[in-house]
Amino acid sequence: MERTPKKVTIVGGGITGLSTAFYVKKKFAEQGIPVEISIVEKDPRLGGKIQTWLRDEFVIERGPDSFLARKFPIIKISRELGIEDQLTATNPKAKKNYILHKGNFHLMPPGLILGIPTKMTPFMKTGLISLSGKLRAGMDLILPRRTDSSDETLGGFLSRRLGKQVAENIAEPLLSGIYAGNPNDLSLKATFPQFRGIEKKYRSLILGMASSRKQAPANGTSTQPLPKIAQNSMFLTYKKGLNTLVDALVKELDDVNLITEQSVTNITQIDSKKSKMNSYEIKLSNGEIIESNVVILAIPPHLTADLFRDLEQVQQLKKIKYASVANVIMAFDKKDIDHNLDGSGFVIPRKEGRFITACTWTSSKWLHTAPKDKVLLRCYVGRSGEEAWKQLDDEQIAEKVRQEIDDLMGIKATPIFHKVTRLYNSMPQYPVEHLKIIGDARKQCTEQYPGIFLTGAGYEGVGIPDCIGQGEKTAEQVLQFIQ
Repeated sequence: MERTPKKVTIVGGGITGLSTAFYVKKKFAEQGIPVEISIVEKDPRLGGKIQTWLRDEFVIERGPDSFLARKFPIIKISRELGIEDQLTATNPKAKKNYILHKGNFHLMPPGLILGIPTKMTPFMKTGLISLSGKLRAGMDLILPRRTDSSDETLGGFLSRRLGKQVAENIAEPLLSGIYAGNPNDLSLKATFPQFRGIEKKYRSLILGMASSRKQAPANGTSTQPLPKIAQNSMFLTYKKGLNTLVDALVKELDDVNLITEQSVTNITQIDSKKSKMNSYEIKLSNGEIIESNVVILAIPPHLTADLFRDLEQVQQLKKIKYASVANVIMAFDKKDIDHNLDGSGFVIPRKEGRFITACTWTSSKWLHTAPKDKVLLRCYVGRSGEEAWKQLDDEQIAEKVRQEIDDLMGIKATPIFHKVTRLYNSMPQYPVEHLKIIGDARKQCTEQYPGIFLTGAGYEGVGIPDCIGQGEKTAEQVLQFIQ
């Protein structure tokens, strides 16, 4: 029986599911435990929201376009997959970023970290904040720390420490870009727990962020520091796009049973009297049933709740809502663009009331993405509470975006080509007490259905490195469970 392969089924073939499969295979092999892995994915393709489109000499991302260089899990897996040499950094000459304020672009003040000022001279000079707003932000230096340990909203925390203007004019458009959410609805503990930690340690958020900035070492681990390319750039991607990672994972998982265009409709625990090992029957949408000792659900939390209607705490996962977003890629001849595009792009606060939420000057930020005589832009549409764009067709969305970049940047040229990508229900919105919700759900699931594991962007981080890190962590938990 010890040599009977353990069966592990992963529901969801996005980056979390693929990473989990990779690490299950790797860790089981290291322990000499035979394992049969299956991945069930409802879409025809794997990789989830990652979609690289190669057209002519353009490298175009239709989903996420990069990842934070300082987050080690993606560096680690790149090394393990042999694709570390494919990493590429942002253009060092495109470090400027802009924020739209009252219809005009303002340079983001140097020294901002996640929207928090750490250099007071440039902050005092910015036109993004009024004098009274700057004085209110300065009160952070003397305000007492919060003693209540309960969760609060991200927006409430920033307003409490730095004032409403900093929260709305600077922090909101920067931080909302990560979650496409409203900071006044998002959990502080689940999104930026380091802010609470800094307040607890230093009292002042400004002083704490400044101190952390000075002390920050080259990130990574003590035994495996970040490579030089990651130490010198805030963001990284791959030379041929993020699909490089997906393709490498799929290649490494060539012996895994891949089931696409099927969803899971029911999971039933097999009576232990009938089976000598813990096991489940997984029913697919085509009626097929597969048996597995372990089931890893790397799908949105509300879909997991639909599979376990008998578990009260798991039903609480439905509180984790998702926002829908879209992006519009536009390519131009450089000779037709008068704007100097001297940075990475700009973000737009909610209060500006614009159709687009941000624009990346992609060919300026990433030199590998377009021929030298071309310009590539990517504009973002939609965020939590602003989803009217879903009622428009693709050409209507593209036209409204063209009107906005004309109004904001004076670009009147007709694009060589454009592409609209709709990402419905793609951005999880972590509510207040999110960590308690997912903790209680996992605990009840483990107690009632041992061998069921919950993971993915809806739980502990939306970025690609966060999802990869969760994949490895889940694989380790599965190994411990089997052992």
